[in-house]
Amino acid sequence: MNLKQSLFIAVALSVISIVSWELYWRSQGKIPDLDDDKNLWAVQRAKVNHASETDVVLLGSSRVLFDIQLNEWEKETGTRPIQLASAGTSPLPMFHDIVNNTDFKGTVLVGVTPGLFFSTTYPEAGPWKRSQNRVDYFEDRTYAQRFNHWLSLPLQKNLVFVSTSEEGWSDDIDLKSLLYAIPSENRTGKPEYPPFKAFAYIEEDRNNPMSEKTATDTAFANSIKAAWKFVIMGNQQPPDRESTTSFFVADAKKFINRGGNLILVRCPSSGWIKQGEDKFLSRTEFWDPLVTATNAKSYYFEDYEQFKNLTCPEWSHLSAPDARYFTTELVKIMKADGTLSNSKSN
Repeated sequence: MNLKQSLFIAVALSVISIVSWELYWRSQGKIPDLDDDKNLWAVQRAKVNHASETDVVLLGSSRVLFDIQLNEWEKETGTRPIQLASAGTSPLPMFHDIVNNTDFKGTVLVGVTPGLFFSTTYPEAGPWKRSQNRVDYFEDRTYAQRFNHWLSLPLQKNLVFVSTSEEGWSDDIDLKSLLYAIPSENRTGKPEYPPFKAFAYIEEDRNNPMSEKTATDTAFANSIKAAWKFVIMGNQQPPDRESTTSFFVADAKKFINRGGNLILVRCPSSGWIKQGEDKFLSRTEFWDPLVTATNAKSYYFEDYEQFKNLTCPEWSHLSAPDARYFTTELVKIMKADGTLSNSKSN
């Protein structure tokens, strides 16, 4: 067998293996999916440096990421928001970055998920560190990293088997995740927690609708609920209302004083999570003082009849249809109040 034949066989076997692996995962219901990693976030963050007074930046935790849909916002205002909300993070470091490292004075909408917003200002705490890591990566990323991300996008959009995530979902199918998922009684360092599966498909500009399966498959939604219970019940750190409020208020005043338009939004939650938030992170003790201290425009979902009956399939985020409805109605309310008077459609 000559070298040319050997090369042909090697290439053929590689192609057959890749196609087989891809077809297998598609047969399991997987579809190509982008990784909502620090690279995807940094591309959107870069837009803020050149944004005008008519632009809108969305900050917050995963509720803003799920519940504010960019297409509906753009339809209502003529402006497509810059989506910077990130799952499992405190929005404080990201807002601090925008206020202190840019001259942006358009609109910033900050979602207030009580358990994360008021969690901490300790730099090594998870909610703060995840947020700050994205800010730091944006500042330090190299041209090689930018080019690598640009090259990876066509693969992520078209091939299932390259799907992965920084969040470490239990249904990731990269080799590291698959090996880690193999049951082993002797493996050390593997936490015993309920499987936490991805339940949204993010787009290149970070528009992020919930998957239909989460909204329609009760068993799947219940697995997410079990994960929420594990995470929340395992958190032994009490909220730090005073330091988080003080930190945010300082930036809020600076932003408003230079002409920025700050909006605070409390997105819907329901069921067990809503009950816990009402009991341990009540509106009167956390939200109301924050609104008073910042003097920002504010919207609490329970204040509006059209939002009172919205139910989150897994207690914390709206289904895609409900998120589209929530976004459309919220924008209409804010436009009627004059809160979005700088939008391009006005």
